[in-house]
Amino acid sequence: MEEQSDVAGYMEPGGKNATLVYILYLVNIIVPFTAIVGVIFAYLNRGKSTGWVESHYTYQIRTFWIGLLFGIVSALLTIVLIGFLMIIAVLIWMIVRCIKGLQLAGRNEPVPNPETWMF
Repeated sequence: MEEQSDVAGYMEPGGKNATLVYILYLVNIIVPFTAIVGVIFAYLNRGKSTGWVESHYTYQIRTFWIGLLFGIVSALLTIVLIGFLMIIAVLIWMIVRCIKGLQLAGRNEPVPNPETWMF
């Protein structure tokens, strides 16, 4: 029964769930569509948590949508060859945002500016 409660802890709003969303975003680099699961968790739990975790959900939702926007633009620009460089830049941007979020979540700290486009 204890193992089942650990799994439930990752689904409930809070630090474990915020960490799970960041991990799903990073896993998306190798396994497509896990970021969609992550953003669904973020949307479902935003507004249900309190304190520092709320800023992480906002940051995660923005990370998903901004990353998707620039990912699509980059893919379209591969026709003129600059898109390949942009895809790499978007990938680095996403990794940095997730690592920053994981570090802050590990210390139970809010994201200082969750609505930023950068880091």
